[in-house]
Amino acid sequence: MTALLRSAQPGDLAALCQLEQLCFTTDHFNRRQLWHLLNRAHAITWVAEDEARQLVGYATLLLRRNSLAARLYSFCVHPEVQGQGVGRRLLSTLESEARDRGCESLTLEVRADNRRARALYRRMGFGLRRWLDDYYADGCAAWQMEKSLLASDTGQVVNA
Repeated sequence: MTALLRSAQPGDLAALCQLEQLCFTTDHFNRRQLWHLLNRAHAITWVAEDEARQLVGYATLLLRRNSLAARLYSFCVHPEVQGQGVGRRLLSTLESEARDRGCESLTLEVRADNRRARALYRRMGFGLRRWLDDYYADGCAAWQMEKSLLASDTGQVVNA
């Protein structure tokens, strides 16, 4: 599937809410939180659309003023298109956005039981940084992962 990637717009809010509900059983953003990410937060959100212009994925990058680190804050791909490159393309786009803003690293947290996402992040050059016990609302632990965005860095595992 060839998805069209574009910057998220305020009009995408309803579709983002539906995608959140579909992709996450716990720890999903509500409408107010998604509205804030789109309109007020120091964040960048990109969406993926299928041929019918339906949202099939999105990713949000949080930026902090005066920080060289960016954080992948939310990331989901519709289950029906997982494994078709949509996630990889979204992640690559956000990495470019972070580099363009002078960030030197990108961090994220991922559920310890989400093997598919961890495998994608590893393929994309992320390394395990630290274990986070009881991170999610349902008690599941998480891995914090990190990727250097510096051209000279090899992206090796940090503190694994």
